[in-house]
Amino acid sequence: MAEIITVSSVEEGTRLLRWFVRRYPSLPQREFYKLCRGGQIRLNSKRVQGKEILRAGDAIRVPPTIAGYMQPTEKKSESGDKFSLADLEMLRKAIIHNDNDIVVFNKPAGLAVQGGTGIRKSVDKMAAALFPYDKISLVHRLDKETSGLLVVAKNQRAAQVLANAFQNKTAHKEYLALLNGAVKPNRGVIDNFVIKGQVFDTPTRLNDGTGPRPQRAITNYQVLSQAGNVSWVLFSPKTGRTHQLRLHSAFTLNAPIVGDDLYGRTRNVDDALRSMLATNNLFLFAYKITFQHPTTGRMITLRAELPEFMVPVIKFLEFQVP
Repeated sequence: MAEIITVSSVEEGTRLLRWFVRRYPSLPQREFYKLCRGGQIRLNSKRVQGKEILRAGDAIRVPPTIAGYMQPTEKKSESGDKFSLADLEMLRKAIIHNDNDIVVFNKPAGLAVQGGTGIRKSVDKMAAALFPYDKISLVHRLDKETSGLLVVAKNQRAAQVLANAFQNKTAHKEYLALLNGAVKPNRGVIDNFVIKGQVFDTPTRLNDGTGPRPQRAITNYQVLSQAGNVSWVLFSPKTGRTHQLRLHSAFTLNAPIVGDDLYGRTRNVDDALRSMLATNNLFLFAYKITFQHPTTGRMITLRAELPEFMVPVIKFLEFQVP
């Protein structure tokens, strides 16, 4: 019996052929077009050619004969990384914006952005599986432990434009973080140098003067709320150094980000809050991003919802998301 599937909002703008290829990757295109010509595949009960642009709410008729072309339960990429169909569905549900040039994810904590040795699943490999006919390119990064907005380009031109935007700081990112400490003053600019997990006031070379100089790291911060020994802070980094916000929190503000076992453990909080913080997750969230669309040129501002592990803590503390 044929199945009727409703197009979701994140699938809007996708061509019918591409929609089928994502769900049924081993379906030959000649078979797809044959089913279209025979009226087996339909869109809103009408015959199709295969090039139609989908809209949210459209009803796609899927013939039962193509069930065997479904994505296998586990996919192995060229690099040897493995991820399941459930993993792909998780990432698909994390899409908050999608068009022909870019896709923006609300990346969950614990998911690597880029694949590599020993990394079983990553955004770049999984996004390539979700969009097999696009050239997926990363244009900026988030730590594996950091959750929140991640912009990914879907073609070479978009990748070049966006990479320049992030490099030249015309793209603006804001983060929310829960810090373990009473931060003072309530706002300011951190301007120092970082390298290899260390912070320096001047660009002095490491140890005996050999090796690379630390890189300048600039972060604007504002304390939104405080409760006891925790602070709810808005960060706006002006540079993009490795672990910049984590280092600035732990060593410049003397208040490490909650859940950051690398640069500081949670301390001096009451028992009720401590139990809620025991999630093994980093309370650093890329919640807002503004950038110029690589094709239309219009400015886009996107916000993401707090990850589930942060919601009860922020509610308990009666903190607000700006």
